[in-house]
Amino acid sequence: MKSLQNWFDEYAECHQNETNKAIHWVCIPSIYYSIVGLLVSIPFPFSTTNFPESLQPFVNWAGVALMAAMLFYFILSFTMALGMLFFSIVCLYVAHFISQFSVSLWVSSLIIFTLAWIGQFYGHKIEGKKPSFFNDVQFLLIGPAWLMGFIYKKIGVRY
Repeated sequence: MKSLQNWFDEYAECHQNETNKAIHWVCIPSIYYSIVGLLVSIPFPFSTTNFPESLQPFVNWAGVALMAAMLFYFILSFTMALGMLFFSIVCLYVAHFISQFSVSLWVSSLIIFTLAWIGQFYGHKIEGKKPSFFNDVQFLLIGPAWLMGFIYKKIGVRY
């Protein structure tokens, strides 16, 4: 398996243009959140009422999918996985909060997902290179970690 730095180096090859990078700072977290929102929207076969209220945001299809994603991140880097776990928990709580209101979580998530992907493809048109995940679907998980890597560098955390 590639190291996290190898993944980042390969990912960075298709992300040199400053405009494309700026677009990614908005669109990647938006896509990540919107996928969480879409997965939370799918009916779960178990009742969450049996769980304490503090755990209810995690008992859904997004929680299941994020456990698999966290395994991927933990294999690559413990500290990176902690950052991604924090961001994932924030996404779960926001989606859970929105789902408590009359706002349709799946509709809002679908709109965010669509607009963010349009932004991503526009950024890659500017870049002149196709998105990395066309070569390897694992890059869909590397993109959010790549951004987290910049945050880590800024605050002095090694990944």
